[in-house]
Amino acid sequence: MGLRINTNVASIGAQRVLSKQQQRMEHAQMALASGTKIVKAADDAAGLAISENIRGQLVGIKMARNNSYNAQSLVQVSEGGLNEINNILIRLRELGVQGASDTVSDVEREFLDQEAQQLREEADRIAKSTRFGNKALLDGSGEELEYHVGPFADESENVISYKVSADATTGTLGIDSVSVADKGSARDTLAAVDDAIVKISKMRADFGAVQSRLQMTTSNLDIQYENLSAARSRISDADVAYESSEMTSAQILQQASVAVLANANQNGGFALKLI
Repeated sequence: MGLRINTNVASIGAQRVLSKQQQRMEHAQMALASGTKIVKAADDAAGLAISENIRGQLVGIKMARNNSYNAQSLVQVSEGGLNEINNILIRLRELGVQGASDTVSDVEREFLDQEAQQLREEADRIAKSTRFGNKALLDGSGEELEYHVGPFADESENVISYKVSADATTGTLGIDSVSVADKGSARDTLAAVDDAIVKISKMRADFGAVQSRLQMTTSNLDIQYENLSAARSRISDADVAYESSEMTSAQILQQASVAVLANANQNGGFALKLI
């Protein structure tokens, strides 16, 4: 190729290479700064679409997991109330056994009965006041609750329905008229309390069953979140080692391109020496 002044082909080629290395370096810097190798849609259009879809699913799973935890908390509040009512029943049974024996007099039975009546009223108060937010849990209102524990809309696969049918009021338990004021009443109290304890145990077993299910649900969501996070990372997260080497390589070639460009710009000067 002869020497030309009007068009410096070598300079144009050096500029093109310099621009390419500049783009490589900028991309590597953006990838390192953002932590993602897809810094714009043109880098990997399909990968970006898949990555964003997974990101949306991950956000849904995270909230579904919170819903599951909150549902477990609701069940725990219910079970905690039943536990205290059960403790009251055990104490009433103890008072019944004590009042059924002639080792105490009628006067002392009156004192025992005072405690029994206070305990009965407290059991009824606990049953009617145990709530999670504004939802009554132990008064027999029978509200059906739905827990959204999945990232999608399909109710059959992402919703757990549970009817809170527990009724721990004293009327339902059959202890609303317990008394230990005399031996006969004390013995009747023993029978009523035993039946009530069985009813409470059934309610607790029901809450325990749904809590066990929710724990399995939470565990499954944790596994999904972990695996989907790993999949999204493989698609979109930047490889720091690779991007660092890209940036270093681009910087070196950029410097070389600048030097070549500077040299190419001197070609016209050589031509002038011949004139």
